[in-house]
Amino acid sequence: MRVVELEVRHVRVPLKKPIKHASHVRTETDNIVVRIKLGDGSTGYGEGVPRDYVTGETVETAIELLKRSDLERQLKPCTDFADAIRHAEELKLADVPGDDRKCQGNAARCAVELAYLDAFGRAFGEPLTHVTKALAPDLYEPKPEVRYSGAIMGAKGWKARIMGWAMRLYGFRQVKVKVGIAGHDDAARLGIIRRRVGSGMDLRVDANEAWNPDEAAARIRDLEPFAITSVEQPVRHEDVAGLAEVRRQVTTPIMLDESLCSMVDAERAVANGLCDLFNIRISKCGGFIPSLRLAQYARRSGLGYQLGCQVGETAILSGAGRMFATSVKDIRYLEGSYDRHLITKNVSLDDITFRRGGKAPMLVGSGTGVAVNPVLLDAMTVAKETIVS
Repeated sequence: MRVVELEVRHVRVPLKKPIKHASHVRTETDNIVVRIKLGDGSTGYGEGVPRDYVTGETVETAIELLKRSDLERQLKPCTDFADAIRHAEELKLADVPGDDRKCQGNAARCAVELAYLDAFGRAFGEPLTHVTKALAPDLYEPKPEVRYSGAIMGAKGWKARIMGWAMRLYGFRQVKVKVGIAGHDDAARLGIIRRRVGSGMDLRVDANEAWNPDEAAARIRDLEPFAITSVEQPVRHEDVAGLAEVRRQVTTPIMLDESLCSMVDAERAVANGLCDLFNIRISKCGGFIPSLRLAQYARRSGLGYQLGCQVGETAILSGAGRMFATSVKDIRYLEGSYDRHLITKNVSLDDITFRRGGKAPMLVGSGTGVAVNPVLLDAMTVAKETIVS
């Protein structure tokens, strides 16, 4: 069983409303989707979400990187799914000059890895949860259902009140609030939200690199009266070394996101005492398998981890995230499967959006568990080209 075709697409995903945080305002997102076809006709899809301010990638650079990565040689034939898992972990894209963090190609790698695993998973009748079982038995814990977090983005004033009530009425147990947005009084907003969601809600914040190291501890302490359970990426990646001192001045656990894209980042964070938690996102971290390895490393190092997502993921990445979430133990917070709440078009007729309370079942099916509809995908495609044929 071998790969006979690999196609990469630039896909534009429109959002239902502008998404605002301290680093960016977004009304649409440009993703890459890779399609792999096998000799028996089995077809798999993978997705990556390039972010130049996170992993240094754009759609254009991601596609160019795939074209010079000798994929035809690397995408080896497989006799069973174990072969596919082994070859997927060995997948290595061409070097990017100056990339000392080894992350400037993660979205591209993720798209190829997921497409390869999806194709062979469908060919052999194996779901991505079996990747966890094979490679990370220390993490493997199949779950029939998981619960996702809610998120409050830039809402303030009466909108913050409504969002707080909505999160509570919808039945979420965890909510993340974006802070550090210019012109917002974070303590006032968080007070409004805490009163609406109630004292039993697990409430955490994400600063998206909004603060400098000299002010971060004071900013966090201002929010601690509202019983926050973590603060995500309080400083820019360029200032991340300052988090060792910030951690000594606050009681709230610190989570890395933009500064946690690779095993290089993870090892530096642990060695320098920069955080308590990793935010693992499948596209940002280079795929399903690298994300598993980061979770294993966090656990061995005594750190916690969440499974995050990226704004504008289609059902492809949502499905991969669900496979990860329903097979990996000890995920502190879970984000993703916002599909119909966030995007106006999708690539699948399957609606895997979480239900009331953030509840979502394990997906039944092979590969990512999501069937991509070629007509829907075509409608979102800006450009495409074949790399392997």
